[in-house]
Amino acid sequence: MGKRGYAISDQRTPGRGGTLKPEVRDLLDKATENVRAARLLQQNGFRNIAASRAYYAMFYVAEALLLEIGMTFSGHAAVISAYGREFAKTGSLDPSFHRHLIDAQDLRHSGDYGGGPAPTNEQVEQALRGAEDFIAAAKQYLADEG
Repeated sequence: MGKRGYAISDQRTPGRGGTLKPEVRDLLDKATENVRAARLLQQNGFRNIAASRAYYAMFYVAEALLLEIGMTFSGHAAVISAYGREFAKTGSLDPSFHRHLIDAQDLRHSGDYGGGPAPTNEQVEQALRGAEDFIAAAKQYLADEG
């Protein structure tokens, strides 16, 4: 799926003849920062907050991809739905990322609002791996699809 952790500002989009839109780059940087923060939170026993940060990392990736094709939305449900329609259903990106995003949102809701069991370490780890893979795939997609 590509290398993790490389600077998005160095990522070129060949077909566009330039760099990513600054807003897209900022969202991908924010996603990476959220994964890093979530790892620290998880390591220190803050599973609920780590799950929330893992979700937001994936959410920012979905927003970045949609923004790159000229789409913006004001709500989480709208972003998740549009991502599924524009990227998962079309096969532009692996549909499993849409499932990871939905699962991470459910995990975040349990952690942030209660009403269900607290996220386990295994669930948080799965969400973080999903977020890392989603970031890498999005960066690769943006580089290849330019």
